[in-house]
Amino acid sequence: MWEQRRGHAEGMRGHRHTEPAARLPVPRRVSVSLGLAVGAGFVAALVGMVLLWPPHAHVGGAPGYVETTPTVTATVVVTRVYDCAPGGVLPGGAPSTPVRCETSQVALTSGRHRGDVVPVDTDTGAASTVLHSGDHVVLAVSQGPTGTVYEFFDYQRHTSLLVLGLVFAVVVVAVARWRGLGAIAGLVVTWGVLSRFTFPALLEGRDAFAVALVTSALVICVVLFVAHGVNARTSTAVLGTLASLALVGALGVAAVHFTHLTGLGSEDVAYLKVASARVHLDGLLLAGMVIGSLGVLNDVTVTQASAVWEIHDANPSRGALAIYRAGMRVGRDHIASTIYTLILAYAGAALPLLLLFDLGGRAFSNVVSSETIAEEVVRTLVGSVGLVASVPLTTGLAAAVVTAASRHERNDAPREGDAVPDL
Repeated sequence: MWEQRRGHAEGMRGHRHTEPAARLPVPRRVSVSLGLAVGAGFVAALVGMVLLWPPHAHVGGAPGYVETTPTVTATVVVTRVYDCAPGGVLPGGAPSTPVRCETSQVALTSGRHRGDVVPVDTDTGAASTVLHSGDHVVLAVSQGPTGTVYEFFDYQRHTSLLVLGLVFAVVVVAVARWRGLGAIAGLVVTWGVLSRFTFPALLEGRDAFAVALVTSALVICVVLFVAHGVNARTSTAVLGTLASLALVGALGVAAVHFTHLTGLGSEDVAYLKVASARVHLDGLLLAGMVIGSLGVLNDVTVTQASAVWEIHDANPSRGALAIYRAGMRVGRDHIASTIYTLILAYAGAALPLLLLFDLGGRAFSNVVSSETIAEEVVRTLVGSVGLVASVPLTTGLAAAVVTAASRHERNDAPREGDAVPDL
């Protein structure tokens, strides 16, 4: 009987050693320490949100700019393209292309005159917009000398975007299952924080840097637990991300002052300054650095925490230092791939601007030092430093936690020779 029970106990020990590391029971003191650290960050973020909460739901801006152009939706019934000016002869004898015009009859599907069919003229040429029968469009409405004038404003994209969003959600849930569903819920939470707190607070003139830190801390403390579950592994990723964000913020403040950036690197920012004089542009630049680095930091810290747990699960006898070194080998590859991904992502997004600089024949050093490009260079470099620092921070913390959990598990396991009492 005792041999059978000893064999059962040894079987239980073997089962414990094959238990996935993510489900290892963490010692109480480690759990309390992680909980207090994450809780302190979350409470600080909540206090910051209360202090920075904008008193007004809507902020007035510059007349004629913030006020949106009145629009209505419509469906194209028929389009006629015709020559509205004959071709001529260019200097040198080369023939010119005839000027072509386009007139569409569209049926209004919203507004006071819903159901009416009205004409809409669009220009044609190299960047023309040719409307086809059945196209769903948005028309700008204005008052002219002869009455209401309708002009093409944009295409309706609600249905196509909804379909793409549903495809995205189905694929994510099908592959990642409950984790994917949690990630989608995290996107909803993130947009809620941005739209209800971050954007109004920035427009109200709150300290943009503080708003960005509070936003990032709230999103991280909520979204990671929703997407990855409440456990020690997620907690280490949260703490690694928060520490890296603090580093990014501190480096960003120093870099902006050191490089004399004003925040006026794009026309959008200049328009924003005209529309809302309460927005602080230098703070807005820092806020963009912090919030922009949040996504990539989240990716790195979660990956590193998961890698450490899986490395331990593959060989539970490894010590913290051996696990840390193995995790850092994974992290170095992740760093190398992520950094040039950031550079290429910016180059792709700013490709038209970079081509304009190249056409102007400006030297590379002059292009990089210009306000427009220097902002992105500083943002990328500061974010990359935070990204690199997040790897050893998260890996070291995760290695310490998972080995503490493993020691706790081994200490709780029945030892060979221990008699199992009769029931």
